[in-house]
Amino acid sequence: MSKRGDRVTNKGKRGSRRAATERAASRSRSSSKKRKSSKSKAAAAGGGSRFWFWIKRLTIWGGVAALLGAIFLAFAVGFAARSIPSFYQLKATQNAQTILVRARDGSEIVEIGPSFGEWLDYDDIPANMKNAMVAVEDKRYFSHYGIDPVRTTGAVVEGITGSRSRVGGTSTITQQLARNVFLNSNRTFDRKAREAVLAMALEWKFSKEQILELYLNKVYFGGGSYGIDSASRNFFSHPAKELSVAEASIIAGLVKAPSRYSPTADVQAAVNRAKVVLRLMREQGYINAQQASVDVDTVELKQQAGQNSVRYFTDWILPQLDLLLPETFAPIEVWTTLDVGMQRAATASIDSNTPGGSQGALVSLDRDGAILALVGGTDYVETNFNRATNAMRQPGSSWKLFVYLAALEQGYTPEDRVVDTPVTIDGWTPRNSNGRNVGETDLRTSFAFSINTVAAQLGNEVGFGTVASMARRFGISSPISTYPSMVLGSSEVRLLEMTRAFAAVSARGQSIEPYGITKVTTAGGEVLYEHEKPRATALVPDYVAAGMTDLLQAAVQTGTGRAAQIGRPVAGKTGTTSSNKDGWFVGFSSGITTGVWMGRDDAKAVPGLQGGRAPARAFSAYMRYAVKDRAVEKFDVELNLPEWRLEPDEEYLFGDPDDYYFIDEQGNLVEPGRRDPSNNPFGVDGERPVGSADEQGPIETPTVEPPPAVSEDFLERATGGELPPDRNTVQRDILVPSQQGSSTDPPRPR
Repeated sequence: MSKRGDRVTNKGKRGSRRAATERAASRSRSSSKKRKSSKSKAAAAGGGSRFWFWIKRLTIWGGVAALLGAIFLAFAVGFAARSIPSFYQLKATQNAQTILVRARDGSEIVEIGPSFGEWLDYDDIPANMKNAMVAVEDKRYFSHYGIDPVRTTGAVVEGITGSRSRVGGTSTITQQLARNVFLNSNRTFDRKAREAVLAMALEWKFSKEQILELYLNKVYFGGGSYGIDSASRNFFSHPAKELSVAEASIIAGLVKAPSRYSPTADVQAAVNRAKVVLRLMREQGYINAQQASVDVDTVELKQQAGQNSVRYFTDWILPQLDLLLPETFAPIEVWTTLDVGMQRAATASIDSNTPGGSQGALVSLDRDGAILALVGGTDYVETNFNRATNAMRQPGSSWKLFVYLAALEQGYTPEDRVVDTPVTIDGWTPRNSNGRNVGETDLRTSFAFSINTVAAQLGNEVGFGTVASMARRFGISSPISTYPSMVLGSSEVRLLEMTRAFAAVSARGQSIEPYGITKVTTAGGEVLYEHEKPRATALVPDYVAAGMTDLLQAAVQTGTGRAAQIGRPVAGKTGTTSSNKDGWFVGFSSGITTGVWMGRDDAKAVPGLQGGRAPARAFSAYMRYAVKDRAVEKFDVELNLPEWRLEPDEEYLFGDPDDYYFIDEQGNLVEPGRRDPSNNPFGVDGERPVGSADEQGPIETPTVEPPPAVSEDFLERATGGELPPDRNTVQRDILVPSQQGSSTDPPRPR
């Protein structure tokens, strides 16, 4: 029993050991699987952990950078706040500049500067005025700290996306105050950054009420008015304390563009802007619907005394000071080129000759480009839009100046024969103003009587691109079309540009730069700027300018510009656009070049308006006064053509026989300068003699390649441009043969 029991016990122990072994193996396999699963999970998590590692790092770096930026900004704002004058010092400071403008003789013509009314404390400013300004300029004014995050973010997005070329439309009231008091108006990121820092400094140092008080008493409202009290007195003839809702909306609307929305310049523009202000006030809860519906058209404006047209001139020159001078608020004196007497004569000539319901403009230049007189419209108070320097209008036939300049440069002369005949170019068929064609005539007559078909043929021959290039050369910076109709003045230009181009012809083809400021000084006499004469550039050769002057003089003597005669030599050209929408006359005499334009601002037809009538008469009336103290000058129209223009065609085509290699009748190569004159096929005088190669048959050429055929000097002459015909023996027709039986009566003036 004992032994059997031991065996049983041993068997049980062996089974127990086997079971334990199996359980251990199972645990080992399970552990191995778990380790493999853990490794795969760790590997999968490795990429994610790296991603989050860099996210965390960037977040930390960004936070550190933001913190450093905030610290730097806080120091900048704090430093700026310490440097800002006190509230009472700012109240006493007038940051606007006084500018005294003088004529060429030193006399005072206008003083432009600040007009300050009574300083109004915050509690004395009408609530409607404060609400109107906040509504239109900065609706979140009472909730931001100097800069508006919403508007600033929009500006940054615009800058990144390139939706705007300049930073603008983001300034809060506080930023505008900082700019008006401490900075200039340059729209750059640097200036905007300084403006933002100063705005936050102002918010740090002053209360919202103090900032708004400073703003409403210092902001510029146009017409020389600084502050709401000055604006109220200038526009409505009463103090700002009495402003109504409608009047407050008009004043608030001026800040965006004082000159554009000024009620003295454009009443309707001011009214339309005021309606925008009223709508914004209603939307933001400052006024009710009844107040928002007030009729601003019924607001009574102060009657303005008539202002001299010299303001058109000052409006043109004063913005140039930003480029000519360093930033300064000190009083300055601007010495100009304007002649007071000529300005009065120019104003009178425009007033007395401009057709009813139309506008007129005049620009007059001295021989060096100095502007002697400038009139931008018939009434500066009615409208200050400067038609002499800003209006873009079609010049009509006065544009033919560039067509004929191009033709003269390419070989024509005033005596060349041309043909006035119907013509069609690329589907375009120009017609003369009288509906007739005169047939064969000369270049001088075709220009004098402004024959359209000849100008079209000339433009087609020389190339419309060549005509456009000539206009660019003479100072036309406006866009120029190269369609065939451009030869008749379909491209819009400014009066100042056209006058400048004619002045360059008067200067015998030398470039002219118009200018109006001779020097700028401080009130104490220190010279801050002085005009320097620019280097003149030859635009065309002398003989081209002389030929053009010949044509322009003929237009006044016998052609369409006869009304511009003044009893001494005058050269000029008329211009009339389709349906009599524009009338032009531009011309010169005794060193003075004057351009006149007339028409309607809406480009509607003006009955009877032609360049040879009202504009030419205005030119004559002005120029009779302008040149009265100047010596009579005769035009130099003698064509001193260069030598290459005077050579016979055949000789010019072949060059000097002694300048190139020649093959004699025996086929021998004769070098330059070594030929026997007796064997010269051109004869002693260079003309090909009878009985030479023409009648004896072609000259045999050697089988070897000859050396270069001509000298470098001849190559330069021969490739210098299109070869002209012999002026002594050949008369040239333009493109088409002479019409048989065509009328030879000259066309009527247009």
